[in-house]
Amino acid sequence: MSRPLVSAAVWIGGLGLGLPLALAMPLALAMPLAKAETLPPAPSEILRPQQVRALPGQLDRSLLVNDNNPEVVKGPGILLSTFDGKGRGQAAAHLNQPLEGSFELFSHHIFAGSGPKAASTLWLGVLVGNRSDKPVLLRIPSGASWLSQPDAPFLPLPGQLEHDGSSVYSGPGGRVAGDLLAGAPRPTARPAELPSSLTLAPQATELLLSLPIPVQGLDPLLNGRTLQLRFESDGPVSLATLASIGDSAPSKEQWLTLLEGELSEKEHAPSPKGSSGPIIYSRVSGVQVGRLWRARLTDPGSQSLSVGEQPISWPIASLQRGTFGTGQVQSAPLKVFYPNTAWEAHGNYGVEYDLELPLRNNGKQAQQLAIALESPLKSDRAEGGLRFKTPPGKPIFFRGSVEVRGLDGAPGRRFIHLVLRQGDQAPPLGTVSLAPGEQRNLRLRLIIPADITPVQVLTVAPVAPVKQSGT
Repeated sequence: MSRPLVSAAVWIGGLGLGLPLALAMPLALAMPLAKAETLPPAPSEILRPQQVRALPGQLDRSLLVNDNNPEVVKGPGILLSTFDGKGRGQAAAHLNQPLEGSFELFSHHIFAGSGPKAASTLWLGVLVGNRSDKPVLLRIPSGASWLSQPDAPFLPLPGQLEHDGSSVYSGPGGRVAGDLLAGAPRPTARPAELPSSLTLAPQATELLLSLPIPVQGLDPLLNGRTLQLRFESDGPVSLATLASIGDSAPSKEQWLTLLEGELSEKEHAPSPKGSSGPIIYSRVSGVQVGRLWRARLTDPGSQSLSVGEQPISWPIASLQRGTFGTGQVQSAPLKVFYPNTAWEAHGNYGVEYDLELPLRNNGKQAQQLAIALESPLKSDRAEGGLRFKTPPGKPIFFRGSVEVRGLDGAPGRRFIHLVLRQGDQAPPLGTVSLAPGEQRNLRLRLIIPADITPVQVLTVAPVAPVKQSGT
């Protein structure tokens, strides 16, 4: 892929915002400086003794259309349709799922150039249809869509950068999630042709968007796009995403003709649910139940959270075979989905987590707590703690922004972009200092961006050395 230009806003947004090394000590193992002539130490695993609790709360009941299979689109066709298949060319290409009230669309696809004109453009079309005999008002209060090239290239960013909510990103998934977290729509985040509302005549189908994924001039011929839209409808509607390849955007009539055609080829058939042995999660193509997880993290039977000598962690986006012994699978269940695609929303892409921590110091001495989002080694067993790698592995497991309120020195809204690698015992987002008997509410929000690898954990730890054992 051609080397992208680096936006000045990305680098300006991260100047002079690193945390002092002392704050990183509770959650990161200090490493001695290696001599210049020696090789770096081989990675080793460490076990950090601590509590791991199931995350309180649960997903809401609103629907999210999850369109991520195939990830790499090879040809034209229906990517996902909730239309009624009766009377259409291929009934099995449609999931026949009405959408009403508040719902969302999450779509993430890649085009690698294919066919006789490999440098052509892949077009992503979004159609909406009125399923009723009355006019329906469809509102789009917020949404964002970005390309990998040139909008959101995968920049090699450091582990933490504080920013204004929109100026630091790496990849289209992280940029879309960051914009929505910060309060999209923004002039640069909304697709130019996306209306704020649309009135659908009875039984009518309209073209909402026709977005390009171009590859011409790129080396290799590879580009991707993430799209996430929030809808509010006062009547039942259908929604479909479709793919077309060509030098110019298809007309509405061409998109409608494509809706009568065949379903796109899917990728990676999943392991059957409940099967033993290695698991293939697969990508998602269906309608999931749940787009928001809101929770208040307290001690059992209490209205507050008190942290003793050991850290406490809660899984984020836990999934089958990755619950850290809590038994909690947070993956959104799929209400309807296509055969040979994932049967749960593995990874919870596009799902928002809104977590409140009413921290309280029940001791007689002042206390300082560190807050972090970390990426421990995935496990389904209770091991008396969490396992990490030192140094972390090379694969990036999380790349995106979080919003935090209530930290020392900046109690207001703060945005921090994170890059977490495999087994990353990450430095803290900040600290909370509490006098004896004092309570302070901390709030953390994030939207799970495309291309992360679950599971992450939210950790609260005392600012003091934590004993760790090698394995």
